[in-house]
Formats: sequence, C-alpha cells, structure tokens
Amino acid sequence: MALKSVKAYGTDAPEADLKQLNINRRAITKDDIEIDILYCGVCHSDLHFARNDWGMTVYPIVPGHEIVGKVTQIGVNVTKHNIGDIVAVGCLVDSCRTCKNCKNDLEQYCPGWVGTYGGFDKHLNEPTHGGYSETIVVDEAFVLSVPENLELPGLAPILCAGITVWSPLRYWNVDKNSKVAVVGLGGLGHMAIKLAHALGANVTLFSRSTSKIEDAKALGADQVIITTDEAQLESVTGHFDVIIDTVPYAHDLNPYINTLSTNGTLVVVGYLGPLDPMLVTVPMILGRKAVAGSLIGGIAETQELLDFCGKHNITSDIEVIDIQNINEAYERMLKSDVKYRFVIDMKSLKN
Repeated sequence: MALKSVKAYGTDAPEADLKQLNINRRAITKDDIEIDILYCGVCHSDLHFARNDWGMTVYPIVPGHEIVGKVTQIGVNVTKHNIGDIVAVGCLVDSCRTCKNCKNDLEQYCPGWVGTYGGFDKHLNEPTHGGYSETIVVDEAFVLSVPENLELPGLAPILCAGITVWSPLRYWNVDKNSKVAVVGLGGLGHMAIKLAHALGANVTLFSRSTSKIEDAKALGADQVIITTDEAQLESVTGHFDVIIDTVPYAHDLNPYINTLSTNGTLVVVGYLGPLDPMLVTVPMILGRKAVAGSLIGGIAETQELLDFCGKHNITSDIEVIDIQNINEAYERMLKSDVKYRFVIDMKSLKN
C-alpha cells in the first residue's frame, strides 16, 4: 500500500516531551476519507497514553482523538461526505462491525474496537496515530458530520469529553423530570452540566471549592453542593436520580451514594483503577442504588450528540493553543489550569 509521510507531534518514551516527528498515513482505500486536520482537542487520555500511565502504550505515540477537519480525498465507495466538507473524528476509527455490540451501535464496547491512536491499523499493519498531525485517513463509517452553526474549535472536545458524559445521560434516560448531579468541574464536568441542563434536568455540581459556584451556575447548574460541608451533603440525601462522576483520580464515592434516590445510579466516567476507599454496600442494598461505568459512545450516538449540540448551540469552553505549546499545556492540565479544555490550532504545525 502506498504511504504518505506527514508531520505530527508525538513522543517515543514515557518520560520524553512531545516533539515534531513524521508518521505514515495510508493511501485512501475505496471506503476511506482523507481529512486535513484543522483543530484537535487535548484530552487527559492523551497525556496518560503519552506517559504510559496505563501500561499499554506502544511508542512512538501520536495522541489526539477530538478531531475536526476538512475532507480532501474520498474513496470510490464513499457516499456520506464530499471533498470540502467539514467533518469530525472521535475516539474510534474501526471495529469488527459484526459482533452484537457493533450491530447495536455500541462500537465502543466491541472487543475489536480500534482507537484513533494506540489501536492497530489493519491496512498498514502498525499502530494508529491520532490527531496531533497534519492529516488523518479514516473509514467513512467512523467519520461524523458537523453542524454548520457551531464554532469549530469549541466543537472538538465534544468528540470525547462531550460523548463521554452524553452516553450515560442518554442511557439513564435523563429528561426534564430528572435530578442530576455532576462530580468535578473540568473538561468532562462542564460538558455534563451543559448537556444535562439542555435536556431539561435539574442539575447540581458537587465541588470541594466555593470558587466553582459562579462558574457552575453560568454553565447551567441549578445549585452547587460543597462536599466538605456535611450539612450541605445531608441536605441532598436520597435526592439524585443520576450522578455523573468525572473526577480522574481515586476518591471516596461513598458520600455520593448516600445522595442517590431509590434506584439511583452513580456513573463513573473519569477514573480507571481500583476504588480507594472501598464501597460500603449498605446504602446500595437498602436503596437499590448502583455504581456503574460508561465508556464514550458509539458512532450513531456521537452523531446524535453533535446534532443535539447544533440544535442547542452547545460547544466546549476552550483555550486555543499552538502545537508547539503542547508540553506546557500538559503540565497545566495536570494542575487543572484551564477552563475547561485545550484545543490545538493545527495550522501551527504547518509553520
């Protein structure tokens, strides 16, 4: 297969900074779309993969799975998109297409799903590389349409941060009759507030900091509960139908479980790892309460989200950076020093 060398930013070791390098992109197949990348969001998962925090990184790695760009070539079988279209690519670029999950539009749970980076490109027989690059080639089935009214930089984080919280909001049937709480006000948390509010739910932010109150209400929260205040926590005992927990590190879930209503569910979307401290099951058993997990969303669900955001004019709150500042952005992200997501203007890679 013919190859095309393109500029990218990545790393070849967990302790090394990201730097400019060249990677191979495949020539388009009959089902492929080539995309000139305009913007790429910066996700905590990018940092985790770059530094091998999850022990699964194959180097060199080029992160980036919140991609917005312009179609530059299409294969002969492509029907959904045309050259010049603005399109998007999220966390997935392939799956087996035949398992039960794939047939039910749940490609994110396919045992053979292929990540936009850190996956396996069956055409090149090598790892996939993400959106910190000039171009990307993706099968048409995994390319999404973009609403014309949304600003492109703020749209990019919808492809991961947005769908990560949208999928549980939809699965647990959040609507105008729902009481929803969000734990953590970062890239995922601020999108959870915006989307739950747009669905008509009564929305609460759980936070340790009073400094988040004004921001949360501006995003659509109806109230903020300061978790270090026991009286405030007790005031919402048995209150919430769904809690979306976006905190990306180990923390105590038990206080939040007490605030769930009967049949309520706490959904963990931000943290991968063992719980510390362990769950106390008494309130779960006595109230038929659940702790669940959720992983991004399938392609149909992600398109549904993009269309919903177009209808309600929802984008992420972002700070646009040049690719040359990605290492500084990673350090700032670790300190939560961004409201609420970095997005790379990829024309900086052409400089």
